[in-house]
Amino acid sequence: MDAADFQHSIEESMSTELERLGSSKLLVALTDADLTAETVLRTAAASERAAMKTLENWIDDEEHDGARELFDEYRDREREHYDRITAMLEDETVDPEEPDAMHAELRSLESTAERLGGIVGRALVGDRTHLQLINFFVNEGDERRADVFRELRSETAAQGDRAAEVLEEVCAESDDWDRARAVAEDVVDTAYEAYAGSLDDLGIDPKPIC
Repeated sequence: MDAADFQHSIEESMSTELERLGSSKLLVALTDADLTAETVLRTAAASERAAMKTLENWIDDEEHDGARELFDEYRDREREHYDRITAMLEDETVDPEEPDAMHAELRSLESTAERLGGIVGRALVGDRTHLQLINFFVNEGDERRADVFRELRSETAAQGDRAAEVLEEVCAESDDWDRARAVAEDVVDTAYEAYAGSLDDLGIDPKPIC
């Protein structure tokens, strides 16, 4: 297996979950139906902050040099993402919160292959999240903010691509790829279950209306 096959296999196996995460209901779930620009931005900033903390935790005990350098670079990138989002708020401080279910799952990972697989899964979820953030601000007639999230979407997707490439160095056997894939799928599934649970609490069916 190579990086491209790895990502394709996850997108294929988790196609239903990713499709639903890519719906307009996603921001409803993430904000508890408080679809104001302020709440949407604070929710996005909190996610970037959580990712930054996750990567900081990994850097401390990562033994693989290439992966540790990647995590360090990504930690700095997530901090930059957080700063770019909070700069669009009147009050640029976002109080730290407990990690959401996806980041709690990521922080539990210990092996290099699992962590890289987790980044790939998180990037796939992030791609859908950023798309809905872009759509939100386009609908608000705010192209400046939409453009910020277009840039963040591209950068987050690139993180997933590079993590998959480093997996090629880390995965010596098919079992290593299998573990990384299982984690990536679990990360997507955890994000989806949190999404579906939030909508259920609001009395909204997470399944698309056909």
